[in-house]
Amino acid sequence: MKDETLARVVPYVIIHANAEAPRECCGVVVLKDADLVYVACRNIATDHEHFLIAGGDYARAEDTGRVMAIAHSHPYIAPEPSLADRIGIERTRLPWLIVNIPVGSFTITRPSGYKAPLLGRPFVHGVHDCYAIVRDWYAQHGIDLRDYPRAFGWWDDPYGPDLYRDNFAKEGFVEVDRDHLQAGDLLLMNIRARRDNHMAVYLGNGVILHHLIGQVSRRETYQEFYQRRTTAALRHKVFMQGASPC
Repeated sequence: MKDETLARVVPYVIIHANAEAPRECCGVVVLKDADLVYVACRNIATDHEHFLIAGGDYARAEDTGRVMAIAHSHPYIAPEPSLADRIGIERTRLPWLIVNIPVGSFTITRPSGYKAPLLGRPFVHGVHDCYAIVRDWYAQHGIDLRDYPRAFGWWDDPYGPDLYRDNFAKEGFVEVDRDHLQAGDLLLMNIRARRDNHMAVYLGNGVILHHLIGQVSRRETYQEFYQRRTTAALRHKVFMQGASPC
């Protein structure tokens, strides 16, 4: 599908964007009976999340035709894809149409193999968060971890998942002595929450790589604040077999 063909739905996205402003609008472009149709969806994201299409709305859009693209708005800012947008484009493997309001300018961006840098990412829950930085660091060392669906605040939901504790074993991690850390260990932390809600990669020499809410991803000294909140140190089986993460 050519860009000029996809651009035909821009007026409909603009109508939706104006109705939703100042929140981002979001929707799906489907091919129905040889025509492109924009299907408006609900954005159920929280303040710390990227736009998030309601699952039921996406399913209904799929029922109407073949999904060809994802569309959303950037109210009052340029329609250039953000880092989170570019990650989303790669995840969906679809072109993304981004419309600015009130100007009405737009961009169309297609998957290109983009990978976000580990340092300096803005926090976007579910896209660029502490688990995402961990997944990406281990991927660089040949270890693929599953990407688990997670709603913001899952760590305090009495009925929610215990995302880290329930899954680390099946991802190939075993608990090790916190007093004998080695580079590549995964640290679980509890920062004022019902259950463990933060994780960091220990890089060695007293340094961790992590991503806190509302901050950019960074390397930081494994200082007392984090040590006191660490609940477990985990080591992947690959690093227990003589492999080095460095």
